[in-house]
Parts: sequence; C-alpha cells; structure tokens
Amino acid sequence: MEEKTKPVHEIRVEEVRAVIWANQSNGGRGWFNTSFSRRYKDGNEWKDSTSFRRCDLPYLEKAAHMAYVWIWQQPKSTAADSANE
Repeated sequence: MEEKTKPVHEIRVEEVRAVIWANQSNGGRGWFNTSFSRRYKDGNEWKDSTSFRRCDLPYLEKAAHMAYVWIWQQPKSTAADSANE
C-alpha cells in the first residue's frame, strides 16, 4: 500500500487554509505548491470548499502572503528533502 503524501506546512487564517506541498522532479529539483480551501459547516459536519465568498477574500489574500513568505524562508534544498520523506 502506497504511503499518502503529507503537506510540509499548513497556514490557517479564520476559515481559510493554505496547505504547502513539497515536490521533486525526476532530476532531483525541488519546489513547493500551495493549495487553498475554506472550511464550512453543513449541519453538524465540517466540509472543505475551494470556492471563496467575498468576505473570505481578505483571509485568502493573507494566507497566500503567509505561504509566500514561508516558502521564501526555506533553504533551497528543503523542497527536495521534504518530498523524499
């Protein structure tokens, strides 16, 4: 059974979440990708959405900026090293 890849970092701003993933090419070059989602409650169940309401956009902007800063603060080898874990 293949092991599920885990994100290397997660940022939450209110209900908006930025998840940062480490990737690596066959040549060993590493990079980060970021996915965004919004948590909401449907009855008693929490769900995720990749669409955002107008009131979510400032939080999305903040989460994107925080992800950008976090990625740029990582050593060059971090993405490749994290992708191998």
